[in-house]
Amino acid sequence: MERRELLKLVSTATLVGGIMGPKSLANAATAPATNVVSRNLFQELGIRTFINARGTITAMTGSLMHQEVLDAIKAGAQEFCMLDEVQDKVGERIAKLVHSEAAVVTSGAFAAITLGLAGVLTGMDEKKVTQLPHLEGTGMKSEVICQKAHDIVYNQALKNTGCKVIMVETKEELEKAISEKTALMFFLNIEADKGKIGHEEWVSLGKKHGIPTMIDIAADVPPVSNLWRFNDMGFDLVCISGGKAMRGPQSAGILMGRKNIIQAARLSMPPRGFNIGRGMKVNKEEVLGMYVALERFVNEDHQATWKDWENRTAKVAKQVESVAGISTRTFVPTLGNVTPNLEISWDAYKLKLDGETLATRLRNGNPSIELGETKPNSVSLTVWMMKQGEETIVANRLVEELKKAKS
Repeated sequence: MERRELLKLVSTATLVGGIMGPKSLANAATAPATNVVSRNLFQELGIRTFINARGTITAMTGSLMHQEVLDAIKAGAQEFCMLDEVQDKVGERIAKLVHSEAAVVTSGAFAAITLGLAGVLTGMDEKKVTQLPHLEGTGMKSEVICQKAHDIVYNQALKNTGCKVIMVETKEELEKAISEKTALMFFLNIEADKGKIGHEEWVSLGKKHGIPTMIDIAADVPPVSNLWRFNDMGFDLVCISGGKAMRGPQSAGILMGRKNIIQAARLSMPPRGFNIGRGMKVNKEEVLGMYVALERFVNEDHQATWKDWENRTAKVAKQVESVAGISTRTFVPTLGNVTPNLEISWDAYKLKLDGETLATRLRNGNPSIELGETKPNSVSLTVWMMKQGEETIVANRLVEELKKAKS
């Protein structure tokens, strides 16, 4: 076992052991193996599985957890404990890793947005917590300011608190929109290049007017530095998905930021049941799994991982370019899902094929393969969610279908 892996194992055992107790861990480690037959529920239930050449898409169940994350989840399921204590201890560890005052594991980034805003609205007033999402007559603020370019469907997470979202485009419009009703200034990182107000100016304006700022970075690692970049920049709240690049539980996320707001947000979380967040439950196993996934991701050799992605992408490119008339282009998105992507294109006069047809043939083949974006004469893919060796399978199937179209 390499030193890095040994250190990770010790760290995981220390955390889980501190909650479960050394005796339980020892019993689990020495328990005799049972002759339980492993069931393949995908086959049993007739569920299609596939090679993921598209990325961390929620509808495609995000990402696959590493074995040490699964081990933490399994170990955490063996004992009872107090849910708040797990969140307390894990939150302290996460906060140190991401340079924030506090943190809490949520049921995804969407829940983190709703709960973070709830904390801003109610503070530590339990009566106000019980009144959400009904704001009228409560004395709570009721508006969130957002750039028009940042208005996407997931902003429903803000409206779930009862707040109205006010859209602006310029600094002048923003300052004019600020009133005694303004609770929060919300920023969407993946659309940062489309808005007229950048990160630093957004934070500066929030501080100038005494209004908390929140940023949604749901799918915006890598780079790993984004985990602390926006905390260091001064955003009061940062929301991120846990089941994407970090490969934690798909239903987990992290809310990080100012301690007083995180504490208030937790009043709207389970195990309390008098709030809008009761249905946003995250269990102890997910909390532990999310911590281990985050710790592993932070400590990963990201340069080596990137090089591996580049090599495997180049392998696919070389193989498909063996088909006459095929060209490839490698590109890297600038904000979300920042990994090497491969675009495969062809001359429509030489290949009687469109991108969607090619994607459908791979989806319906054996094994099933899900590609990325399709265009009339191109498809794209990424290797970062593929298991080792699957890039060869994908390349072979692409060559097979491209040759059929050529003939």
